[in-house]
Amino acid sequence: MVRILIVDDDPKLRSYVSSGLKHNGLESEQAENGRVAFERIAACPASHFDLLLLDVMMPEEDGWQLLERLRGSGCDTPVIFLTARDSVEERVKGLSIGADDYIIKPFDLSELMARIDAVLRRHSTKPALHFGAMNIDLVGRAVSIGPNSYELAAKEFDLLVELVKAEGEVVSRKELLERVWSIDFDPETNLVDVYIARLRRRLGPEGAKMIKTRRGEGYQLEGPQDE
Repeated sequence: MVRILIVDDDPKLRSYVSSGLKHNGLESEQAENGRVAFERIAACPASHFDLLLLDVMMPEEDGWQLLERLRGSGCDTPVIFLTARDSVEERVKGLSIGADDYIIKPFDLSELMARIDAVLRRHSTKPALHFGAMNIDLVGRAVSIGPNSYELAAKEFDLLVELVKAEGEVVSRKELLERVWSIDFDPETNLVDVYIARLRRRLGPEGAKMIKTRRGEGYQLEGPQDE
């Protein structure tokens, strides 16, 4: 059973979403702000919640602060922001600090369910991927190249997965924005380039040389067998 934590200071909104989730066969719990949510998540096993629905503006601890705390503590539970903050800059901020999707209030329940389904499917693929000497454990979210293991932040891991899934084909920046950050518009930022640079640093010289920049096209993985 999928279990979702609804984090919002509006009790009517929490009740509305909770009823909708229940109608669609999903269980949920509720928290009125980021502080309460963090305490509840920290007190439970890592697998207790499959997804967080998170408001931005809340008392005591807002959604930005909660997500940054979660990602900083190593929690990679998927997050969808539900918020009235609708500027492009805020949408990009939410996605760049580790959210999986960003939905503007008011929203239709059918859209919310479709977005939840898409995020959960992205996090429930086959257990492992391989590319050359690189191995990716999708369940444990672990990466190794030969005997060496590497720790990646949530979005860095998702970005690498999309490059590996392409099986050596070039993936455009637009495609990566859509698949990793659910951005289907031009945010006019270098978000992808920034995360590619982070990913190269995390993977060290051995992994960095596998990530190729194709000017004007996007990015591509090349394994040692292709060199």
